[in-house]
Amino acid sequence: MDKVSVQRLKKTLAYLESKQRELKRQYETDTRSIESMIKYLKKDMLEQFSLADYDIYIKNEIKNTETFIRSVKNIIDDHSE
Repeated sequence: MDKVSVQRLKKTLAYLESKQRELKRQYETDTRSIESMIKYLKKDMLEQFSLADYDIYIKNEIKNTETFIRSVKNIIDDHSE
């Protein structure tokens, strides 16, 4: 993965993490829109950055956001200089 892609992935991951924190804060209110956004964002990241090329198990982890975030962080760590 080239440097530009790693930087873009880091920014996208930071956004995903912020939405996950927001979802946790709003546990008593209607969170369907945030959940939908998170689901879309994970799928988009998977396709846009071809994450399955770097972690063959990441498609199975897409259902659990916390696990997905850890996997993406590992990919970033592996491809950062």
